[in-house]
Amino acid sequence: MRDGLRGLTTRGRSFLAAAVAAAISAGILGEKDLLRVAVLLAVLPLLAAAHVGRSRYKLACNRSLEPHRVPVGASSRVVLRLQNLSRLPTGTLLLEDRLPYALGSRPRVVLERLGAHQASSVAYTVRADVRGRYEVGPLVIRLTDPFGLCELTRSFPSTDHLTVIPQVTPLPSVRLPGEYAGSGDSRARSVAVHGEDDAATREYRMGDDLRRVHWKSTARTGELMVRREEQPWESRATVLLDTRAAGHRGEGPAASFEWAVSAAASIAVHLRQAGYKLRLVTGNGADVGAAEAGGEGLLLDHLADVHLDRRGEITTLVQQVRQRADGGLIIALFGTLGTAEAELLAGLRGNGATCVAFLLDSNTWLNLPANARTEAERAHGAAALALLQSGWRVIGVEHGTSLPVLWPQAGRGSQGFALRAAMAETVAGGRR
Repeated sequence: MRDGLRGLTTRGRSFLAAAVAAAISAGILGEKDLLRVAVLLAVLPLLAAAHVGRSRYKLACNRSLEPHRVPVGASSRVVLRLQNLSRLPTGTLLLEDRLPYALGSRPRVVLERLGAHQASSVAYTVRADVRGRYEVGPLVIRLTDPFGLCELTRSFPSTDHLTVIPQVTPLPSVRLPGEYAGSGDSRARSVAVHGEDDAATREYRMGDDLRRVHWKSTARTGELMVRREEQPWESRATVLLDTRAAGHRGEGPAASFEWAVSAAASIAVHLRQAGYKLRLVTGNGADVGAAEAGGEGLLLDHLADVHLDRRGEITTLVQQVRQRADGGLIIALFGTLGTAEAELLAGLRGNGATCVAFLLDSNTWLNLPANARTEAERAHGAAALALLQSGWRVIGVEHGTSLPVLWPQAGRGSQGFALRAAMAETVAGGRR
C-alpha cells in the first residue's frame, strides 16, 4: 500500500486534495451530501493505490535487434516480446524503452491487458546518423489503474547494444602497386635479388632458430626480429588512420575525420574482399588484424568507436606500424600534415613497402578568408611534396570529393598530386 501511495499521479493527488477541501467545506457548511462526495473522492485514489501496489505480476521480456550492426543513416528494428508468467491477468501496461539521444526519442507503447501466460510483441525502429556503440534499454514498465490515478514503475535490467558502423562505399577494381602472390621459392629468389635487408621479418617466438635473427630489424624496432623464410608470399596490406585532432577540421557527421573513417572502412572492406591479409592501425593505439573469419566485422566494430586523439602524434603512428612491419601495401589516410611530420613518414617505407597516402586538406572543411586559404594551400602542398620526396604516392583530398572517384589514382601513383606538388616546390624554392 505504501508503494501505491507513493505512485499516485497528479490526478490521484488532485482527487485527495479535492476530498480534503470537500470535507472541510462539508464541516463548515454542515452539508452531509458534500461529505459523501469527499469520501468518494478520497476512496477512489486509495483503492487505485491498493490495487496497483498489490499487483505482483511475473513478467518476462526479450529484446532483439534486427540487425544489431547497421551503417550510418540506416535503420534497425527493435522487437520487444513481453510475456505474463503469472496466472493473474495484468492491467494496463505502459512500456518505455530507454534510448540514447542519438537514436531518437524514447518509444512509448500501451498494452491494455495480458492474460495468464499470454505474450505480446511490439516493435519500433531506430536510426543513428552518428557512428558509435549505443545501449538500448533497459525496458521500463509503468503499471497503472484504468482511471490513471496511480502509477508504479518497474524496469528490466537487461540491455542490448546497437553498433553503428561507418558508411562503406563500394570501390572500383584497380590493380594496386604492391600486389603479389607466390610461394616460398619465389620469395627466396626475391631475397636473393634484393638482398637480405629486404627480407620480411616477424617478432621472435620461443623456439625460433637464433641463426634466423635479423639484426638490422632488431636494432631498428628494439625487439628481437627473425626472418620469415620459406613462407608463402601473400598479398598484405596495412590501412593507417590518422586520429590526431590537430589534423582534422569540422564537427559532427560532416567533419573531415568522419570522411577519413568512412574511407578507411571502405578501403579495408575492399582490400579484404580482394584477398589481402589486412591490418588496421590507428593513431590512438589500436592494431587490429583481419586475417581470420569475422575479421571484417571486427574492423568495422573498431571503426565505429574510433575517436580523435588530442595528444596524438605522427611519431606514435610510425612506431606502432614499424613494430610489426612486414612490407606489402600501406594505405594511409592523413589529416593536415606539417612538413616535418611528412618527413617522419619516410620511415614506413622499409621492407619494400609500397606506401599510398590519401592526404586530406582538412582546411577545405572550413570557410577560411582568402589570405588564410592561400597560406593553408601552400602548407598543404609543401607537406605533399615532402611525402613525394620520401617515396610516398600521394592523392589529394578536398571537401566534397568522393572516394570512388579518387580510388583509381591509388593504382596510378602520384600523378593526381603532381600539379600541387610542383606548386609547393616552386614556393619552397622562392623562399630559399
